[in-house]
Amino acid sequence: MRKLCLFYLFALAALLGCQWQMSSSQEQQENPTGVVIDRFDRVESLYLTMADYAALRQMKTDYPLQTRNLVENVLQLGKANDPQIDSQLLTFFQDTTLQTIINDVERIYERTNDLEKQLSSAFKRLQTMLPGIVVPRIYTQIGSLDQSIVVDDSILGISLDKYLGADHPVYLRYGYTEQQRSMMTREYIVPDCLGFYLLSLYPMSEEADSVPELRRWHMSKIQSVVNQAMGRKIFSNDDIEMLARYRQRHPHTTTHDLLMLDRHLPMVEEKR
Repeated sequence: MRKLCLFYLFALAALLGCQWQMSSSQEQQENPTGVVIDRFDRVESLYLTMADYAALRQMKTDYPLQTRNLVENVLQLGKANDPQIDSQLLTFFQDTTLQTIINDVERIYERTNDLEKQLSSAFKRLQTMLPGIVVPRIYTQIGSLDQSIVVDDSILGISLDKYLGADHPVYLRYGYTEQQRSMMTREYIVPDCLGFYLLSLYPMSEEADSVPELRRWHMSKIQSVVNQAMGRKIFSNDDIEMLARYRQRHPHTTTHDLLMLDRHLPMVEEKR
């Protein structure tokens, strides 16, 4: 009986892997040009729910950077090449809450072709606004409610566990505020991808990082550009509105110039 059960588990794992691969291929055919999301989360899920060592091998061979980011930067379990890291990763995710999250990610994000279309359009606009910008390789992963978006050089990871919906029971149980939960939805994935990627290209200065007022100003510039790349208003505050008025008065201001804009210039314009 034990051998039969093990055979069933391995057969099911192989079947699920095949189905996911076919689904990913189908999604790519539906979006032949533009951004294609690499579903690292599906390989990760196979290992974390079924201890599928073929999936672990695929994580290390096909997704070495993604696996390292997950282990070292997102979960902070240790070094990816530590001898015991594989078992640590598996043990870490045996927590019932994390297993629930994995299952919900699989259910809610069975398809991501809608996100691919949005990302393709948004990055196309962003490339027009910032000529020469490189579209990163985008993938999905499952973390432990840590970072939403991870950017490492030319790759960008979306932690789907942070976008399960404003009323997800885990978010309510762990005390996320209503404002926080309102942004933990599918609708914020693409704006967050743009925002974090722009922040990696235009990082805050040490001064801005330590002064709340300057930090808000820098983030407002990023969010202003995200609004334009999205083609609609996602973020709104007084600074973003002030930047919009500034650009109306200075139509030749480039997006790069806007991102480098000193906070005092728009304020001077407002007083004129």
